[in-house]
Amino acid sequence: MIIKGLQKLTLLDYPGHLACTVFTGGCNFRCPFCHNASLVTGKNEEDYTEDEIFEFLSKRQGTLEGVAITGGEPLLQSDIVEFIKKIKNMGFKVKLDTNGSFPEKLKEIVSAGLVDYVAVDIKNSLNKYSETVGRLGYDTERVCESIEFLMNSDVDYEFRTTVVSELHTAEDIEKIGKQIAGAKRWYLQNFVDSGDLICAEMHGISKDLMKQYIEIAKKYVPTAELRGV
Repeated sequence: MIIKGLQKLTLLDYPGHLACTVFTGGCNFRCPFCHNASLVTGKNEEDYTEDEIFEFLSKRQGTLEGVAITGGEPLLQSDIVEFIKKIKNMGFKVKLDTNGSFPEKLKEIVSAGLVDYVAVDIKNSLNKYSETVGRLGYDTERVCESIEFLMNSDVDYEFRTTVVSELHTAEDIEKIGKQIAGAKRWYLQNFVDSGDLICAEMHGISKDLMKQYIEIAKKYVPTAELRGV
């Protein structure tokens, strides 16, 4: 496992649970608005060993309820399945963040009962995915497979879309909504510059426009909400 960060306490990353967050390094996407660019590009030189993570978790048994695993893209890690098994065996709930581009590994983990909650970033409407993930000619078939799998699975999940002025329009929100119509949860979150971006020329949108977008989203996912607004 390439582990680049540990947030020892969070009330946000795993909604409803007192948790910690483990950050894995590396990603197969290069989203220009990514707020963890140093994790994606490998510029973050901080490293944690698995032993350090499990030593920390052993001291938090009975205090923390869950572990959120994010990145980067966690499913890039060749030993992610065994890593999650060890966490589950310690009695923690596990939330997995993923970009949805590794459906086979996602299915393996979910089918084995190794995660309690999955959050998938839906980057944009399918026709604008390549531009949004920074991968020329990206084939969205695998992302679509992950979305369809989760919507027909028993695991709890959410979809989320970070709205960027330069990349998203009302039409894009409409197209995403049609694709995931009937999903359990869909969150729209406005882009915020973290200061650690792949591309500096990205901006959020106005609150009024976010409100317009969430009304579009609710036509297809009635439970859709704004997050962080």
